[in-house]
Amino acid sequence: MGAGSSHDEDSESLQTKDEHNNARPQYNEETSAVAKECETKLKMVEKAPEAKPQVIVHEKLADVKPISDAKAKTVKEVKLPHNCESILRDADSPVDMSSVGKLYDQLSTGVFLNQKRKKYWVEKKCYRNCFMLFAKDLSITWGGDTRYWKWPSLCETSGDVSVDVAELLDVCWLEIYGKFNTKMLSPGILYEVVFVIKLKDPAYGWAVPVNVSLLLPNGYKHEHKEKLQTKPREQWIEVPVCEFITSPENVGEIQIGMNEYDGGEWKRGLVIKGISIRPKT
Repeated sequence: MGAGSSHDEDSESLQTKDEHNNARPQYNEETSAVAKECETKLKMVEKAPEAKPQVIVHEKLADVKPISDAKAKTVKEVKLPHNCESILRDADSPVDMSSVGKLYDQLSTGVFLNQKRKKYWVEKKCYRNCFMLFAKDLSITWGGDTRYWKWPSLCETSGDVSVDVAELLDVCWLEIYGKFNTKMLSPGILYEVVFVIKLKDPAYGWAVPVNVSLLLPNGYKHEHKEKLQTKPREQWIEVPVCEFITSPENVGEIQIGMNEYDGGEWKRGLVIKGISIRPKT
């Protein structure tokens, strides 16, 4: 009786231990919520994507261009100035885009285009496009005739690159025109257009004012007279033409002009460097 009872108790004890080992832990409402949260976080960590390179974005610029930086081991996504890539297709020499710093250095210094007929640079403060149309890019009546015009070279102030300027020897019919497509300019910006010239002694024939003009894509034409007779000699000066805003209706070709053929006087001493198109500051 005693031995049988002891056997039964041992069997019950083993059964109880097995049930205890195989049973799931019992959670109350609070511990169950915590367990579910932990399980969810674990799944999120398991499914998390691999880390990506750092992306640096400059908000002030316009067109997106990825540039790798080997030293920093990052991929920099830089917003370039308006139409920058399209403009640089006409660059006379390769533009170094291996780093953001090198690219911006070149853009702020300036890049020559179309065999030094134009120069493109970016204003440092607000990254707006600027252009210089050199004399070779302009249409000058009798400009190819050495009796009336000559083409000496001038060293650019930004470097060792020289450009050709047009020096007037003697004409009575002055006619100079330039064309430019405003789609290369930063949109929605007030731009100014100026002739960059020098009056070199002996200078004569400038008693009659010259006409300067700007024809916009929307058909508007501005024209006024400038007295060169009173301008300083032997130094580069700017002759203002007009200001305009690069609004949608003014996207297209503009025509800039300087002429004088009504007075009939022979003229000499005018040197044309070009036409500057830049944001009004």
